[in-house]
Amino acid sequence: MVDYKNYKVWQKSHKLVIAIYHITNTFPKSEQFNLVSQINRVCLSIPTNIVEGCGRETQKELARFLYISSGSAHELEYLILVSTELNFISKKESEKLLKEIDVIKKMLFALIRTIKKTL
Repeated sequence: MVDYKNYKVWQKSHKLVIAIYHITNTFPKSEQFNLVSQINRVCLSIPTNIVEGCGRETQKELARFLYISSGSAHELEYLILVSTELNFISKKESEKLLKEIDVIKKMLFALIRTIKKTL
């Protein structure tokens, strides 16, 4: 069992959740149960799966949950793109979020690669 709070990728993804929740709070109310719900759920999935993986007994299980986090990061990337095209997120905010998501994806990939070397 590993303390998830020690992982920089968890710290970054946690901060991303907070930022995303603030941004989706400004979306039209008509999107509350559609795009907002999907964005919030998938964004929250990134750090949540890191936490769940850290609570597992083996490194192999941790890697599996990190792959799920990575998939969620890719999904979030698309949802930010579509939200920008619908003018729910400004171009400037979108660019900042997409850069953060890209960093998180790279960190997850590096951590998975490191863990897989130990298996």
